[in-house]
Amino acid sequence: MTEEITLTEYQSLTISGLSPTEADQSLAQDRELRKRLRLDWLADGNLKIRATSYVGVVELDCARVRVVPKLAGDELNVLRMVDYTDRLNSLPSLDLLRSLPVEGLHLRDLVCQLLTVECENLLARGPRRDYVRREEALPAVRGRLLPDRQVLRQFGRLDRLECRFEEFDSDILDNRLCASGLAVAARTADDAGVRARARRVAADFAALSPPARLDPREVRPRLDYHRHNSHYRAAHHWALSLLGRGGFADLYSSDIGRGRVFLVDMNTLFERFITQLLREGAKNSGITAHGQYRNRRVIRDEATGRCYTEVRPDVLLTRSAGSDAWQLPVDIKYKLYADRRISQGDLYQLFLYASALSSGTTPAAACALYPTTADTPPVGLSVRHVDGSPLARIRTVAVNLPALLENLDDTAGHDLRGPRSRPVVHAAVSPPPSRTSGRDGGGTAGAVTRRILVAHSSRHRSHPHTDSSEFRRTTKGTSGELSVSDFGGHFPMVVRNLRSTEVSAVLRSGE
Repeated sequence: MTEEITLTEYQSLTISGLSPTEADQSLAQDRELRKRLRLDWLADGNLKIRATSYVGVVELDCARVRVVPKLAGDELNVLRMVDYTDRLNSLPSLDLLRSLPVEGLHLRDLVCQLLTVECENLLARGPRRDYVRREEALPAVRGRLLPDRQVLRQFGRLDRLECRFEEFDSDILDNRLCASGLAVAARTADDAGVRARARRVAADFAALSPPARLDPREVRPRLDYHRHNSHYRAAHHWALSLLGRGGFADLYSSDIGRGRVFLVDMNTLFERFITQLLREGAKNSGITAHGQYRNRRVIRDEATGRCYTEVRPDVLLTRSAGSDAWQLPVDIKYKLYADRRISQGDLYQLFLYASALSSGTTPAAACALYPTTADTPPVGLSVRHVDGSPLARIRTVAVNLPALLENLDDTAGHDLRGPRSRPVVHAAVSPPPSRTSGRDGGGTAGAVTRRILVAHSSRHRSHPHTDSSEFRRTTKGTSGELSVSDFGGHFPMVVRNLRSTEVSAVLRSGE
């Protein structure tokens, strides 16, 4: 049985007693892999492993290296982040996986299992068929006769006619991609149960469309979803993740390690996850969340007047409401800032964002988001001139990632696609209930967005000071509905099912 080496993100280990093969040593020297996971064979025969922000599995001939998430909780939560970020609507299948014996399965085996479950659902619903254009030499005319092909290929023959016709068939790209992904799952899954189940479903799909060696970079642009094949989206996503690049952002696959390496960049995934969270939370609130907002007017070459380099915060929150308009840059950091201070480089970056892109507040403001595994109060920092006058305010907000992902089950309907999608986060309108007995900690989705937006609104230039008297209780009792004042019509919101003292605490955290 292959020895399994397990470590967490950013952890380093030294393992002895391994006998690497030539293929193992070659894989360890691959430049692309070393950017994601460093494997160094030392002179004494030991293996030194240093993980980064990538989680997943690397298969060596002598061992299996498994990197598990430190901040997201477990591998299933990583899949939850992917599901929410890309709107796959696989949450019902993820719930099914929790009820299955998945203990000990690494990330790639979980994806193989999830692909198998999705494809079983497709078979139960009925595989899709469509008209496929074909060109063949037939004994009788079918469809349209091709005179030019007949002259070039079958000159003088009447028993073979070059024809173009359309046939209603199951051998289409939708089924072929599923069949190819299942073939990879059946071949590469480490768990015997997962592998056997994938083989059974792969055989059924192979009868519909034979698997092929597909390049995800070539297949992805050809995928077009509509009402006839929208239910294939999740299965295609997991199949692409197994076939190579394309399933996850920055998923690693190379010719050297093809089939042996399955790594997911948590840094990119967390950024995309929080961006989607803010977009959902800003709906119906008059606020817009712009992801990867690029501005080329900030830094210019004085000699030429042209752009020297662009400024691009992860998210730019904006409100366009005349005199009450404002914008707030947000930087998303997948770093372990719960146990240490914000680095100087990140502080300099936030100060630049605040100075160049913030508006509607005095002084300028910026916000940073980082993941934690426990509720952590926000930290406020001020950048001041040597004379003591404030230049900018920087707010760091911790995201309790495991608690946030658990709340997705309770707050997000399972249908996140289409015009009737229900947002997971109802920030500023109806925050989701917390699992912690009604407390609005940093782990709930609503609290994350509210801490950014409320702290920003409290610093609006028309009302620079926040007072707890700004709150008006509309119902009596220990809990109910609180109408939060709009700070000059700037940010109206309704907070439901929260005690007044807790809402005040959230706002005071942003002062």
